[in-house]
Amino acid sequence: MTMKNLICLSLLIPGFFSFSIFAQTLPKIQPYKVGESLVYEGKFSKTVLRGIAVADFNFTVERAPNNRNYIVRTEASSKGSLPKLLNSKFHQKFESTVDGENLQILKTVKRDEQNERVRDSEAIFDYKDKKVIYIETDPKDMVRAPNVVASPLEPDTQDLVSAIYALRRLPLVVGKTFELKVSDSGLIYKIPVRVTAREEQKSILGKMWCYRVEPEVFGNDRLLGREGSMIFWITDDARRALVRAQINYTVGRIEIKLKKINDK
Repeated sequence: MTMKNLICLSLLIPGFFSFSIFAQTLPKIQPYKVGESLVYEGKFSKTVLRGIAVADFNFTVERAPNNRNYIVRTEASSKGSLPKLLNSKFHQKFESTVDGENLQILKTVKRDEQNERVRDSEAIFDYKDKKVIYIETDPKDMVRAPNVVASPLEPDTQDLVSAIYALRRLPLVVGKTFELKVSDSGLIYKIPVRVTAREEQKSILGKMWCYRVEPEVFGNDRLLGREGSMIFWITDDARRALVRAQINYTVGRIEIKLKKINDK
């Protein structure tokens, strides 16, 4: 797992989850708001690199051309001194198409640039045939055969972006444990997640009561196959905004905070 992937997944992961209890979702919360945009910044903390900004993340919700579905555009890019310090320059763009009625993910299109390496990919979620098909190509070498992965598709599976929005619909309660199903690169991962506390957090929204959510994404057969931990803080209000994320890893601690929200 590269530093680039770790930083990106730190924010893309929470969602990038879907819980298997949608029968208990909260009807009053609308997870997709056309025109809403969220901007995050990631920084190192508790290391010699403390305070150094490493990445920006942007999320924007739009209406699809058919005026029924949603499109979520996500962009993640390295910034500051990270490229020089760790020789890790990256830029990722996601376009997630979500069904406007049942809020299932329909398609994910991704451009992944890491230093000189570039990959384009598309994942199609076929609920009729119950499978997800992932195709990855190298735009710099069109002669190269595409990488194709197919996996069984279960209900309540999301991609790495739509799950963030799916998370907003759920009845978070301290002490509850959920199982998440997240599709990444054509594979499906089942990830336990615990709601461990309700804590007050300072944010651009002011002091907010938030749920502390801890997904078990590190470890053998997990999404991140190394030692570490991850924590998210999600507001206990109608916004259900992810205002802070924290990753503890071998290189130190990374803090990601919400810097701007436009929910017009």
